[in-house]
Amino acid sequence: MQVNIHEAKTQLSKLAELVCKGERVVIAKAGKPCMDLVPHREGGERKPGRLKGAIEMAEDFDRTPDEVVRAFEDD
Repeated sequence: MQVNIHEAKTQLSKLAELVCKGERVVIAKAGKPCMDLVPHREGGERKPGRLKGAIEMAEDFDRTPDEVVRAFEDD
């Protein structure tokens, strides 16, 4: 379902009920979709280190190539 911003403002409660029941609601500005009205999701608890071993850094990650440094320093 797509509604314009004015309609969304005046019928927010009704649209919220539809979203809670699984309906997809797109809010449009001048007939062009600009945002989606979606149900709230509880964020999971963050677990530090959960990607350990899944990401690799190149050994030279912290080294900026000389040509890049020169490009920033040259006028």
